[in-house]
Amino acid sequence: MDALDRLAEPGLDLLRRVDALLAAGAPEGHRVWPLLRRMQVLPGDALRSFLDLRPAPLAGAGHAVRRHIQGYDHACAALADPLLWSGSAAAAYDQSRAMLLRHLDEGPESLVGRLEATAGYADALAHWVEDSRLAVARALADVIGSAEAVAVVAATSLSREQSHSGPSSPGNAGAAEIAARVLAVLCVAYDGAETLLRQWGPSLAESPWRPPGTRPRSDGGGAAPGTRTTRIGW
Repeated sequence: MDALDRLAEPGLDLLRRVDALLAAGAPEGHRVWPLLRRMQVLPGDALRSFLDLRPAPLAGAGHAVRRHIQGYDHACAALADPLLWSGSAAAAYDQSRAMLLRHLDEGPESLVGRLEATAGYADALAHWVEDSRLAVARALADVIGSAEAVAVVAATSLSREQSHSGPSSPGNAGAAEIAARVLAVLCVAYDGAETLLRQWGPSLAESPWRPPGTRPRSDGGGAAPGTRTTRIGW
């Protein structure tokens, strides 16, 4: 349980009240309007969705991906054994073997390179979730103890006959301010996720297999199949 988990219940209760007041509107020109248009969701719903993000599954995914790299290491070791045979078939095999080694584990575009990038991306996302949850928790702590929260709770605790709800009422003004603070932090968090995707995207692209190209034979290619000599060493 982290700080956001501990603040989730009072935070959701406050934002439920904020959402109810925002249904009647917010002060004209308030900074909450562009945030609402961008997020396309009220702060209470935004927080509920964000609470489902956890760093542990992402960190676990990174560890799981890295475990697969060992299998590629074994395959590469087998392919790296020296040839004990010679001839045209051995040369063709050696070419294919070298291409496969490069495809498996040579540079960031190899399969191992892509696995390492995928694990790194999962780790980066896990750190992003952890940092973002802390930032949201701090924002909730600030708004829960704010004067605007007092106005919101007072406005939503009155009976229908007593309440005065309107875009310029103290309760609605407080709701708009709380919504702006929470949505601003969530916007920064989601901007961070988009930045990570842009940074890691090229490293997560497919690594297609490129079969060996045809190259001229040392014997001129004039001999018929089966007439060239292949020597195997033991």
